[in-house]
Formats: sequence, structure tokens, C-alpha cells
Amino acid sequence: MFYWIMKNVIVGPLVTTIFRPWVVGAENVPAHGAAIIASNHLSVIDSIFLPLYLNRRISFLAKSDYFTGKGIKGWATRAFMTATGQIPIDRSGGKASEASLNTGLAVLGRGEMLGIYPEGTRSPDARMYRGRTGVARMVLEARVPIIPVVMVNTEHIMPIGTRLPHIKRPGLIFGEPLDFSRFEGLEGDRFILRSVTDELMYELQRLSQQEYVDVYATSVKDKQARVSR
Repeated sequence: MFYWIMKNVIVGPLVTTIFRPWVVGAENVPAHGAAIIASNHLSVIDSIFLPLYLNRRISFLAKSDYFTGKGIKGWATRAFMTATGQIPIDRSGGKASEASLNTGLAVLGRGEMLGIYPEGTRSPDARMYRGRTGVARMVLEARVPIIPVVMVNTEHIMPIGTRLPHIKRPGLIFGEPLDFSRFEGLEGDRFILRSVTDELMYELQRLSQQEYVDVYATSVKDKQARVSR
């Protein structure tokens, strides 16, 4: 109920009036049944625009740090994450990664939609980076369609490091569902997982026309952090 109220009564009408987003290909999102929505990731505000323009509820896997803050700011962050369908996960790797995978599979097992950013983190410079193979494992294990979607212009609305958004029009482009049924039963093959992930990233790059960089975005961010010290 809280999610519905925030989306349809409070946040949704306000955001729509202020930003006037444009949408292409919304008919490619299935009206029912489990599915994965895989998006590029340019800004933290992506997780606001994407749920607002889907007729169905969508759940995202978000790092658990967003849910553990203290004070008024911590409460506000938790409320925002809950309102936009975020599910807390531990991104520290190892067993935590397996737990995150199982959390996503549980969402799909309930016949719901799961939102994933295959790059694993926001792009540090609006380019597209190498995808993580966790999304491929979910697709093959759950045997669900995956719909690519690209966010347009959101990096200019709320650049990394800013607290308040700039008033610009964002766009959402939904591509046609991708079918990976030919790889059914091969979710344990790392080469297949990489192939599926790369095919997804190619489609996202084609839709977005972003420059593609074949390294992980986290590697670039870690390097930038070391240089700035």
C-alpha cells in the first residue's frame, strides 16, 4: 500500500508534472508473469523514473547501506528505498553474492518483476561499462524474459555528487524482450554466462548509443578514488 500511495498519489504525479518524461516501447513490458527489467545506470534518480512508468510493481536489489542510516536522514533514505521497491542486499561478494542471487530469484519465483542494473553501479562518466554475469544466472535459472531498457539524460538531471535534481526531460526506451532459452540448463557454464551478459549489454548499448568500455565500472571508480587521495 505504501508503494502504491507513493507512486500514484505523492511522488508519481509530482515527478510527471515537473520532469515530463518521454517513453518509447512500454508495450514491450509483459502485463503479467515474472520478468527481468535490465537497465543502464546513469544516475541515482533512475530508480525513481523507471518504476513510475511501469504499470506493474518492480523490485530492485539495492546495497544494504541505504537501509542502515541513523537519524532523520537515515529514516528518509529507508522510506525512499522502500517506496521505490528497493530490496536490501549485501554486495561484499562471496556468499553475499549468492544470497543476492537467491533474493532476486525469490522475487521472480513469485511471478513479479525484478529490476537490475547489469553494470553493478552507476556509470562514473555516462559511458556504458561491462556487465556483471549475475543477471545471466538469474535469467537462465528462472527461465524468464529479460527486457532491456535505457535511461536517457538522467546523468544531467542528477549528476553524481549533487543533492538536488536539475529540471530536464528524461527518456526511457524499452527494447524487445531477449530470449535466451537456447542456453537452458547451462547456467553453470561461465562462458555461457559471459555470452548472455555481453549480448544483453550490446543491446543496451545499441538502444542508448552510449560509448562502451569493456571494463567494470567499479574498477574505474576504485582507480579514481585512489588518484583523489
